[in-house]
Amino acid sequence: MDQRCMNLLRALCAASLSIGITACGGERPAQNAKTADTTAAAPALTGELAYVTNEDGQTLSVLRISDDSVIATIPVGTRPRGVRVSPDGRMVYVALSGSPKCPPTMPDSECDKLKVDHSLDGVAQVDPAAGKVIRVLPGGTDPEAFAVSNDGAMIYAANEDAGKATLVRVDSGTVVAQVPVGAEPEGVRVSPDGKTVWVTSETGNMVTVLDAQTGRQLHQIKVGKRPRDLGFTPDGKRAFVGAEVGGVVTVVDVPSARVIKTITMPEGSRPMGVVVAPNGERVYVSNGRGGTVTAIDAAADTIIGSVKVGARPWGIALTSDGSKLYTANGPDNDVTVVDAKTLQVLRRVPVGKM
Repeated sequence: MDQRCMNLLRALCAASLSIGITACGGERPAQNAKTADTTAAAPALTGELAYVTNEDGQTLSVLRISDDSVIATIPVGTRPRGVRVSPDGRMVYVALSGSPKCPPTMPDSECDKLKVDHSLDGVAQVDPAAGKVIRVLPGGTDPEAFAVSNDGAMIYAANEDAGKATLVRVDSGTVVAQVPVGAEPEGVRVSPDGKTVWVTSETGNMVTVLDAQTGRQLHQIKVGKRPRDLGFTPDGKRAFVGAEVGGVVTVVDVPSARVIKTITMPEGSRPMGVVVAPNGERVYVSNGRGGTVTAIDAAADTIIGSVKVGARPWGIALTSDGSKLYTANGPDNDVTVVDAKTLQVLRRVPVGKM
């Protein structure tokens, strides 16, 4: 792909927020990696929380699920995008990037003049109870999407510019491996059994399956055009892969790594984020420039319905009981809260910029 297309894709990626949900927590790990001095007043954290990255604001918004109010804003660093929560709920990880944003209207010659500072790349470890970044782990170049292992020991980051995935040990902050995963890797998910890591390749139109411990490539699975994200059923038997340009969701049998069905999404859909209900009955897909979220019956592989949520929804998350769904709407600078059963919008909550 030529550099102009890469710049355009990066600009489209940048026009969205990411979101993660967890219960609050407490203890902090030792500072083993690069430290950061971004600090905010510590919020009083109670109950279940949602975390939203604000790319242009360089902050992390903390939402209290009980009343859907913003209770804290934490500075985190340059171009925060992907966000994940540690399995114990005590830490929040945020992908940071020192690569510039190049909007579609910017000529290549101008984009090439913008400064790239890879010293700003990494994955920030945020202590939400303290309201600050406690260290920045390596994450390869220009990390955006990533996943945390089920035991919290590893981080797996996609490096779109390099066509690789970077495996990082959390305790030591060291890189275990950097492995090829196809051109323009995007979505990263760990299988429910914790044994494999699945990474989507936008240009390769495929998913690469890696051994979670070593990074060894196990499978490559052809899916829809420009896959962005995926989600697993709780039993780990099936994976649902959303394809932005193809406008489809590919259903994969996980044990055999074989495609078993392709679901055509409603007209105008641009599948981006994917999340599966805790009970495994529904799959929810955010549709980016389509401005909607679509619900899929996971047993029948059929469309249940869609709801309009805002401009370019990408990041998507569910509460632990699966009753409420949250989408991060980049250009609108807000989060939409949806009743997951009825697909009715409950409210929209302003957060940070982009």
